[in-house]
Amino acid sequence: MTEEIHWWSASETARRIASKEVSSREVLEHLVNRVDRLDGPINAVVRRDLDRARAAADAADASVLAGHDLGPLHGVPMTIKDSFQTEGCITTSGAPELADFVPSEDAAPVARLREAGAVVWGKTNLPIWAGDIQSYNEVYGTTVNPFDHGRTCGGSSGGSAAALAMGFTALELGSDIGGSIRVPAHYSGVVGHKPSYGIVPAHGQIPGLPGTLSQADIAVAGPMARHVDDLELALGIIAGPDRWDAPAWRLNLPGPQQDLATDLRVAAWIDDPASPVDADTRRVLTDLVARLRAEGVDVDDTARPGFTLDKAIDVFQKLLYAALSGGHAREKLDHMAADTSDSALGYVKRNTAMRHRDWLSNHERRLQLRMRWEEFFRDFDIMLMPVQPRDAIEHDHSEPQFDRTVMIDGQQRPYTDLFTWVGPSGVSFLPVTTVPVGMSAAGLPIGVQVIAPYLHDRTALSFGRYLSDLLGGCPRPAAADY
Repeated sequence: MTEEIHWWSASETARRIASKEVSSREVLEHLVNRVDRLDGPINAVVRRDLDRARAAADAADASVLAGHDLGPLHGVPMTIKDSFQTEGCITTSGAPELADFVPSEDAAPVARLREAGAVVWGKTNLPIWAGDIQSYNEVYGTTVNPFDHGRTCGGSSGGSAAALAMGFTALELGSDIGGSIRVPAHYSGVVGHKPSYGIVPAHGQIPGLPGTLSQADIAVAGPMARHVDDLELALGIIAGPDRWDAPAWRLNLPGPQQDLATDLRVAAWIDDPASPVDADTRRVLTDLVARLRAEGVDVDDTARPGFTLDKAIDVFQKLLYAALSGGHAREKLDHMAADTSDSALGYVKRNTAMRHRDWLSNHERRLQLRMRWEEFFRDFDIMLMPVQPRDAIEHDHSEPQFDRTVMIDGQQRPYTDLFTWVGPSGVSFLPVTTVPVGMSAAGLPIGVQVIAPYLHDRTALSFGRYLSDLLGGCPRPAAADY
């Protein structure tokens, strides 16, 4: 039994602990030993809190023996992305300035996971200030892709995805503003859910700096796992009113829009001249549409919301860079605003330094996109879209970040082209479940975004579960078969 503990789902682990088939302490020690053996070249779990985790696991086992009421994650050991503050355990967000920072309280979603019984024992790697789709920093180094060590595992929740792919944890907490749950899930072959904006309080995530109470535009916290059931379980735990709204507000997400996934009205937007995908991605997603049709699912691959992809990309990227401006001094923003170059970096700088009147204009454009999505979802329940135009990229830590380029189908394209397909749903606050649906010719996972209407998270999760079950679940890297 212990040989397969690392592949159990979080819900199965909780069930087995509750039924006394295995103890929380046994599961914890099994996972720690597995990390000891296999994580060296991967570098996913970069900080441990074992003394307190062992005490928490022992207490969880005592509660089981005493017959106490148990939470849905009672005794389940898990790791947490290092951008989320964990009380009493160093939280760095990959920044050297925070290399010794020990929070005095948990981030809001971490607190809810602990209240549900989770045993937090480790932190996983990410880029500095969670600001890249590659996971490396000066504090903990580089996390690699479990399927190919020459490639990135993704970011910013890259260590989270790598740890899941390697069987180091059954459940993770990630965050997403520019694809930071969806891209690592796609690159590393796991599942992730980007919730509807605003339904998961993320107070205590870094950035902003420790003590920040505001939550960034577009940014969300959400679960990552190897099983879609675990995404739904975790979302039910971490979603709810924030500290300001808790006295009066309650969250009651609607169930799936159809009882059977095959009854959902599905659209597929799998390529576009504004951001062409590569041959592997096109093949995998075209095959997915064909498989769904063979299973009796009605898929329309020509239906589109009432906007172009390039328009959505423009609105998304402008608001994304504006949302990332909070950590910059006024003098630096003034310098950025003065950059009139036509380069990708110049575009990023100008929009990072956007004036408020320009932000208001782009916010109105965002609301127009949201209305077009709303109209679209009167006729469809799900939109399928690529996560990225290609599979996992090779490591490239050159600076500045936005001067980098990537190869897509033999063409050299700007690094910012990797932030395109996540934009239309992200800027519009829509829920997205990402699941792996195939492999590239290089043996790397390729995922798909399952997008649903705002607040219809359970519809996205339901169809994501259907896809995962249909296609055999998450692939396992050869490096994990030990």
